[in-house]
Amino acid sequence: MKINEIFYSIQGEGKWTGLPNIFIRTTGCNLRCSYCDTKYAYEKGIEKTIQEITKEIKKYKCKKICITGGEPLQQKDIIELINHLIDLTYNILVETNGSLKIDSLKDKKNLIISLDIKTPSSKMHEKMFLQNINLLRKKDQIKFIIKNKKDYNYAKKIIQKYKPKCDIFFQPVWKTNSEKLAKWILEDNLKVKLGLQIHKIIWGDKKGV
Repeated sequence: MKINEIFYSIQGEGKWTGLPNIFIRTTGCNLRCSYCDTKYAYEKGIEKTIQEITKEIKKYKCKKICITGGEPLQQKDIIELINHLIDLTYNILVETNGSLKIDSLKDKKNLIISLDIKTPSSKMHEKMFLQNINLLRKKDQIKFIIKNKKDYNYAKKIIQKYKPKCDIFFQPVWKTNSEKLAKWILEDNLKVKLGLQIHKIIWGDKKGV
């Protein structure tokens, strides 16, 4: 499969925030979100076998792996990689962009699905496969990237309609007003978690962290 980068860092988003993770970033994405912060992963990467990937991650004394992108589910052998890593007793979190079916992930043990539901400011919200929400388990998570009140209200309607059983994160677009988002959540007493990209707070907006 084509890999953009493999690195070891602190998880900055979602329920594993603050924990050391090994990150496997695949190349290629079927969406073009307006606020994308990993455009460098659209095409750049190196073909690696599962054995080569395994050898590289074994350099790190960590059992948590975040598989991200790009869009990992575009890789034809991603499930084979996931099964291999689970067999090696790694705990896996797969970040997927909400446009592709997640059926192949829903029965995996030691795996968390992180479903990124795009909002209107991304200009990709009409490409979402929202039925995925019904497949999420309590241990999974949903992430909405929020830029403005329109995004916020859009995300709120989806929550009200689908009533997901997992953790829900509202995350402001980087360098937008997180204080406003916090205020909206409090005003509506919304049962969501405010997510901040702490890796960017620590190191800035750059690769490999």
